[in-house]
Amino acid sequence: MKNCMLGAAAIATLTAGAAVAEEVRVYNWSDYIDEALLEKFETETGIELIYDVFDSNEVLETKLLAGGSGYDVVVPSGTFLQRQITAGAFQKLDPSKLSNMDNMWDTINDRLKKYDPEGAYAINYMWGTTGIGVNINKVKEVLGDDAPVDSLALVLDPANMEKLSECGVHFLDAPAEIIPATLAYIGEDPDSQDTDVIAKTEPVLSAVAPFVQKFHSSEYINALANGDICVAVGWSGDILQARDRAAEAENGVEIEYYAPKEGALMWFDNMAIPVDAPNPDAAHKFLNFIMDAQNMAAASNYVYYANGNKASQEFLVEDVIGDVAIYPDAATLENLYTTSPYGPKVQRSVTRMWTKIKSGT
Repeated sequence: MKNCMLGAAAIATLTAGAAVAEEVRVYNWSDYIDEALLEKFETETGIELIYDVFDSNEVLETKLLAGGSGYDVVVPSGTFLQRQITAGAFQKLDPSKLSNMDNMWDTINDRLKKYDPEGAYAINYMWGTTGIGVNINKVKEVLGDDAPVDSLALVLDPANMEKLSECGVHFLDAPAEIIPATLAYIGEDPDSQDTDVIAKTEPVLSAVAPFVQKFHSSEYINALANGDICVAVGWSGDILQARDRAAEAENGVEIEYYAPKEGALMWFDNMAIPVDAPNPDAAHKFLNFIMDAQNMAAASNYVYYANGNKASQEFLVEDVIGDVAIYPDAATLENLYTTSPYGPKVQRSVTRMWTKIKSGT
């Protein structure tokens, strides 16, 4: 009887091990995938997908660098990806398990080399720009027909912001996005790592911060769509989602997106596998699934972001591939900048300054 019990225990252990092996945990940005794709992955692979969301790179980085996050796939932005690679947070991808790698877009891969020089650790999921979402009727009502909607002056000139505060303004809670934009506005290098240069943004941002209703990196989508705010400094796809939600609701809210004429940040969100991922094999299967041309197109068609998959473009709806706010024209692309991650000393200075700006103290 004892031997039989041991046998049963061993079988139970093996069964539990098999169950764990057939599970993949993904940690992605909120509002960032067509949920039908998650169901499709489970159906096609038989692997249970645990899908959690976050809304800031800082939240993801805290989990990653603490170790033992429990996730198999995570989605950091470019500058954070670079810093996390240096910190040893990721394992190298196994190309032999990624048969769809040839679908990826050389133009985007080349830009990603700034963050992942050998393309060894990550694949691009989505990319886009950081700009300004405008409820065009409300803004013109407040500022007049000549409102500078295509300029950072709209949100960084206190005279404009004081008036816009009547109808509501949200900023991303993302210093790595807002500070470079402010540097571009005042004529400095948006990729500056000089703390003295970065400090020049503090008085500019402190002057407009009292007029910002909320610093948040996801709530502005619904707030714009519902007409609760009239301006958001945010990510291109989020603002276009707000535009389309408003159109579907037929609530009279008209949203437009602008990449500022002073230059806009081009960012990249990338899928990577943590070094301590519980199930790296299933993680590779998920990455390969996402790199399928039709699957990646389905994701872009849902979230209204450009992706780094060239083969997917033939499956994109015209509203996505034909919209220069999503896939910019050559002139706009030339006016986009990328940034490098702040080093530890600079990051501490930026974090202190950002906290001070938001709190007003």
